[in-house]
Amino acid sequence: MKPLILISNDDGINSPGIQHLAIKLKQIAEIIVVAPDREQSAVGHSLTMNKPLRVIPFRKNGEFFGYAVNGTPADCVKIALTTLLPRKPDLVVSGINHGQNTAINILYSGTVSASTEGMLFGIRSIAFSVASHDWELEMDTASEYALKIVEKALEIEFPKDTFLNVNIPAVSKESIKGIKVTKVGNGYWKDFYVKRKDPFNRDYYWFSGEYFESDNQLINDDIAVKNNFVSVTPIRYQLTNFEELKLFEGFESENKQNNTN
Repeated sequence: MKPLILISNDDGINSPGIQHLAIKLKQIAEIIVVAPDREQSAVGHSLTMNKPLRVIPFRKNGEFFGYAVNGTPADCVKIALTTLLPRKPDLVVSGINHGQNTAINILYSGTVSASTEGMLFGIRSIAFSVASHDWELEMDTASEYALKIVEKALEIEFPKDTFLNVNIPAVSKESIKGIKVTKVGNGYWKDFYVKRKDPFNRDYYWFSGEYFESDNQLINDDIAVKNNFVSVTPIRYQLTNFEELKLFEGFESENKQNNTN
């Protein structure tokens, strides 16, 4: 039996990235696509709570392609794993996202959050992004590397609290120097909002910012991609700062009347 792979994204079910990924992974697996019905970039791990989700069969070039959901990437993976899929998938794959998701961007990314949701269900999960927002970009190179990494991933068991975040340079196949296992870089955004006027002369604000790269070491995901390496980063969310527990011990107190025998 072929492995079953669930594919989702945050660019929307009609994006070129998810189409190329689905075509490539069909070579080795049975695939099911469940993705947002529109772009959901930078929604993080948000879930839809106050409106119903609708799951609509989506056709591309006259053929069934997958299911479009009026929700977030995390919604898509959650409803697929709990309701839509005939069996537990062997892998959850998100992407291929247009725009790299390295360093601080990981926290905001809907692409990464789709894979996070798969990991929370105990399923091997991978997020794929290419370092360009151009929907006209040639995607064969990115999808070939995605296939290569998925084949390797199907051969090993991931730790239950870990998924992979993969970023692919937007260059020709010949220009890619190889694959590097990296860490999350310390690059960050200096955010600001541009004040503008609408046609009725009312103020509104448009989010913008300037990105500052990590220190120039290839072990950092954004620097590896900048130097034309495919970056593969194992991600684990451990939210407790165990090293600093003692610093905050002064917050502790006991109510004596509730602790008497």
